[in-house]
Amino acid sequence: MVKLDANSTLKRLRNRYRLVVMNEDTFEEVVKFKLSRLSVYIALSSLFVLLTGLTVALIVFTPLKYYLPNVGYGNAKQIKEYKLLKLRADSIEQAVKYRQQYFDDLQKILKGNLPVLDTNKLAFDKADTLNN
Repeated sequence: MVKLDANSTLKRLRNRYRLVVMNEDTFEEVVKFKLSRLSVYIALSSLFVLLTGLTVALIVFTPLKYYLPNVGYGNAKQIKEYKLLKLRADSIEQAVKYRQQYFDDLQKILKGNLPVLDTNKLAFDKADTLNN
């Protein structure tokens, strides 16, 4: 396996290159830059950090944060109202479920679809039957 020398890697990062922008028709140099790999890396990293910082600042310091659902910002009053509405919705859902079960059972009774009860299998105490 090839070992990279730290000095050769640092040398490659510091090697100077020239970037020239030329006019295609006249071959006149419009702009020229002297760059190294290290300077390009630093410039791109700085640009990334700057754009990330601006995005975070835009979200934190403007009302835009209230429109992002997963950020966790919001009014304490709104959060309390959301919890209350969720509680009410759950209780209404439970009430509807119980009412539907009641109507289903009532419909079974009215149609006569009741299970037959066999009273012969009921266990009674002998003392209760003798006293009557």
